[in-house]
Amino acid sequence: MKPFDYSLDYASLDLRAHPELYAVGRGEQGVLMVEPYKSEILPHWRFKTPEEAAASSEKIYEMFLAYKAAYDFVGMDMARKFLQMGFTRARRYANHKSGRKYAADGGAELPDRYDAVKAASAAIFKKKWDEARTDPDYLAMKKRHRERYERDGPS
Repeated sequence: MKPFDYSLDYASLDLRAHPELYAVGRGEQGVLMVEPYKSEILPHWRFKTPEEAAASSEKIYEMFLAYKAAYDFVGMDMARKFLQMGFTRARRYANHKSGRKYAADGGAELPDRYDAVKAASAAIFKKKWDEARTDPDYLAMKKRHRERYERDGPS
């Protein structure tokens, strides 16, 4: 598996036109960098309340399905990453009011607290993230992308 390449100039790259430059990476890597997907998906990403999370996760999942229908793996993976990020960020705010896990001085972990509203938002995103990441077509396209572009370069 090729690691996500942070050295590329993502602001000027169109990864829809150049999917060979995209590496899946781990987790949410590149979620706020890869264009044109960041600009397409980010305006819909909200998790402050369960109502916002439900509308947001549904819209992003619809985008996932539209990318799937267009055979656009990079778009599918970016939508999956935004769903994952909705879950992880909502969980972080459920556990830490400021959204920061560690003290500003880089030291100790801040004390946990529980926010049921943010936890509900996280659960909503988790459900859609699970649907996306286990989608059989997504998994097949991910495998093909990695075989084609992430092992020995483009074929």
